[in-house]
Amino acid sequence: MPHPPWFDPAMPAREDCVLRHMLDAAAAAFPERVLARFEDGSTWTYGEARDIARQTAAGLAALGVGRGEMVSVWLPNGAAAIRAWFGINYLGAVFAPINTAYRGRLLAHVLENTGAKLLIVHDALAGRLDEIALPAGLRVVREVPSGAGFADEAPLEPWDIQSVIYTSGTTGPSKGVLQTYLQSWTTGRCSYGYIGPGDRMLVNLPLFHVGGTSSVHGVLAAGASFALFESFSTARFWEDIRETGSTTTCGLIGAMAEFLMKAPPCADDADNPLRMLTMAPINRATIGFAKRFGFDWLTGFNMTEVSVPLVAPVNSTVEYGCGRPRSGIEARLVDGNDIEVPTGAVGELILRSDLPWAMTPGYLNMPDATARAWRNGWFHTGDAFRKDADGNYYFVDRLKDTIRRRGENVSSLEVEFEVASHPAVQEAAAVGVPSPHGEEEILVAVAARPGMTVTPEELIAYLRPRMAHFMVPRFIRPIAALPKTPTNKVRKALLREDGITPDTWDREAAGIVLRKERFNR
Repeated sequence: MPHPPWFDPAMPAREDCVLRHMLDAAAAAFPERVLARFEDGSTWTYGEARDIARQTAAGLAALGVGRGEMVSVWLPNGAAAIRAWFGINYLGAVFAPINTAYRGRLLAHVLENTGAKLLIVHDALAGRLDEIALPAGLRVVREVPSGAGFADEAPLEPWDIQSVIYTSGTTGPSKGVLQTYLQSWTTGRCSYGYIGPGDRMLVNLPLFHVGGTSSVHGVLAAGASFALFESFSTARFWEDIRETGSTTTCGLIGAMAEFLMKAPPCADDADNPLRMLTMAPINRATIGFAKRFGFDWLTGFNMTEVSVPLVAPVNSTVEYGCGRPRSGIEARLVDGNDIEVPTGAVGELILRSDLPWAMTPGYLNMPDATARAWRNGWFHTGDAFRKDADGNYYFVDRLKDTIRRRGENVSSLEVEFEVASHPAVQEAAAVGVPSPHGEEEILVAVAARPGMTVTPEELIAYLRPRMAHFMVPRFIRPIAALPKTPTNKVRKALLREDGITPDTWDREAAGIVLRKERFNR
């Protein structure tokens, strides 16, 4: 029996997994069925979505965009972002979305790395482009192009590149993860294969993350519909669910469920259309939350480079478990030499797929990083797991120095680079410390230059215009010198063990709270 039961790991046909052909097939079979419901209440049918995608593809072609070429898209969730994405893929070009929080050095790196000749940007973001040197030949437009007479009808294939999704680097610059159509389809089917034509998914994760794109792909594969919102909102979540009639969501990960659980119980909590959704982690609190609001739950493990390799059974009560390898996946836990560790021991999770092109073929313009990740014929996740005697996998920690904050993976190196660029800072080290919300907060240990000082307030004021809001540290610890190994590497383990020391400054306790910028309200 396949695992999960709704997923067949065989190669799908073009019309089942390639976005252009999926839209064509759906528009022919059920053109009047609603595909998209946007935050302002407007909707697209499948027929309209296909026509819009063709018009956008024609407009892109008129600007000189060709098959296989990258198009950078810097837009918040909304109809314009879907139009750009669908049009780019309909043309056979590659969708390269950019995190709307990026600015400065990180933004410049992403634009340079894609090699894109066209950037579609939101008006509210365009001013940040003045802060960087744009790559030579990059054309910037503030409206999604449209045209007529789309002519390139040559088929696209499941192994063609659909998108490049950037994930924060921890051992160097942020990496662009190449994703095939087959990988996106596989992720969507494994995650959301339980939905059917009568379901609607609330999508409130960004389209520059795999959580957003794979959920839309899962909806297309099922002939269902999605309600697209700019972001997750604790205050509006249940209102949005009920108003849109959503039977599932793209998932409640980490602190999202915890925020919702804090609401006082009401008699009508279970009076909502939700029937199943993904949550992580699974523990007594999240199981109680699901029962309180009357829905079934799933959990598993995924990352941008793979396609949901671990999946748990529906309504699993294995606390903090990520399930078992799905059909078509081989998984091992290994030591630093790729030798398998005993059951119960901690090792790095490495993976391979029976079906080719169901995981990333590599990182864009980073052959060394690709070779390291795929060494010995297995994809190395960089994450530490353990496995019990029943075959259940449990996430333990990241082998890298990534900090997971409010749903974002933050590169400690990028935080350190910006902090150390302050004229009064000699060196800095960023680590994650436990958050009351179940994930992490960013602590930076800062050593000032000899004879100089920098106050925490001054440093935060310096960082705010240079960094994404979620990267700005909450805690700043002044330190005379960073602890080092004999080879002069920072001993971050000691900083993590020390945690929040008595002399650590807390930004939020000082009344400085940073929030995500909103664009469509």
